[in-house]
Amino acid sequence: MKPGYTGMMRIWKATFNSLRGIKVVWRYEAAFRQEALLCAVLVPVALLVEASIVERLLLITSLFILVITELLNSAVEAVVDRIGAEFHELSGRAKDIASAAVFFALILLMVTWVTILFF
Repeated sequence: MKPGYTGMMRIWKATFNSLRGIKVVWRYEAAFRQEALLCAVLVPVALLVEASIVERLLLITSLFILVITELLNSAVEAVVDRIGAEFHELSGRAKDIASAAVFFALILLMVTWVTILFF
């Protein structure tokens, strides 16, 4: 077990680490900015559209899944890029797999929104 803060102090520090991560990804990742702006538009739509509470929750959850997946994709890319700029098959594979996760999150988002809003 690594030494460090415990209890509320750990939660406090972790919160600031998370906020710093959001600031960094906003600054350096265009895809995250686009998806965050998509959320800024679609969350109000999800709250205003005629839907059940469960359907609204699914609409908003699909947006959060997309953002979470993009954050993880950005983290994988940063770690791989940190290792080195030269091409390595495993580095490319890691980046492609993380990108595929974002792709599936986008498909989930589209299927959820189309199903709830149009069927």
